Amino acid sequence: MSNVTNLLPVQQWGFAFERPVLISGPCGVESEVQMHTLAKDVAPLGVHILRGGIWKPRTRPESFQGIGSDGLKWLKEAAHANGMLATTEVATPHHVEEALDAGIDILWVGARTTVNPFLVQEIADTLVGTNIPVFIKNPINPELELWIGAIERIQKAGIQRIAAIHRGFSSFEKSKYRNVPNWTIPIELKRRIPEISLLCDPSHICGTRELIASVAQTALDLNYDGLMIESHPDPKHALSDQQQQLTPGALAELLRILVIRQPNVDDVIFNTLLEELRYKIDQIDNELLDTMAERMELAREIGRYKKENNMTILQVERWNEILRTRLKYGSDKELTQEFVSKLYELIHQESIFQQTSVMNSAEDLRI
Repeated sequence: MSNVTNLLPVQQWGFAFERPVLISGPCGVESEVQMHTLAKDVAPLGVHILRGGIWKPRTRPESFQGIGSDGLKWLKEAAHANGMLATTEVATPHHVEEALDAGIDILWVGARTTVNPFLVQEIADTLVGTNIPVFIKNPINPELELWIGAIERIQKAGIQRIAAIHRGFSSFEKSKYRNVPNWTIPIELKRRIPEISLLCDPSHICGTRELIASVAQTALDLNYDGLMIESHPDPKHALSDQQQQLTPGALAELLRILVIRQPNVDDVIFNTLLEELRYKIDQIDNELLDTMAERMELAREIGRYKKENNMTILQVERWNEILRTRLKYGSDKELTQEFVSKLYELIHQESIFQQTSVMNSAEDLRI
């Protein structure tokens, strides 16, 4: 269990936000006119916080690196003039100092920074003595401990108003997403730190406008506290990330179709039926574990036969047969191939472990 404490939920950040919190604005601040034009258009949509990148950690040096410190004033004034708060990304102690001096309301630590404990610690040290809210994006790579470590470092600097932002994870595997969501990681973060507010950044997960609605809805269905969605007055001419930014009109349409769900309801009949179904699931889970235990006993028995006959544990032909037949059977039962494949990979790994423990007992390995 994490030792992070005092991480306040949305309604206790000190701001009059209704859930879900909406954060929007451009990938990068480009001009004063851009920010004031956008702010006037998104504020009426219910956006609480105007975002804007001032310093952009781009992969290639010839890419737009951000407008620099001059943009902090434009961001803050545009937000405050339209009843919103202002937030920007900080990646160095200098960024923190500049943002604080400019009166920025909320800071966020980006994915490229979260991955580096040295940088996070430098930022945390600079924040000592302040109590500005800090949002922390997940690291680029899918490593939960790095994310939790960054949260702990900021919290130990005395910052109490902290939220986590899920923006997806880099992967070498081919995917329709720019950064695969890997929902299990933020869910586990919330399980381990239930008091932390969890926001979703569908823009960086998707990398394209067409996917944003489905990812945003999934986040709300999973009880996320808010959304960070990139918007721009003219995305086609944006200096960075053109494909993932929405016009104010498109943002309005997105917010119109999203369904806001509640974590609990007071309907007695509904809650009774829900408990009955959960009880049935608990019973099935027990049966599943009993069945898995029986399967592993059979795997150990096979291991003993293999040991007696000096046979290798891994039998590729048999493994291929299991995958092929179980994928077919699972598909007939309306289970996705991804689920069945991952399930049997875990079962196969455990079977190999059980057979290995039989074939290489401590007595056999004693010299």
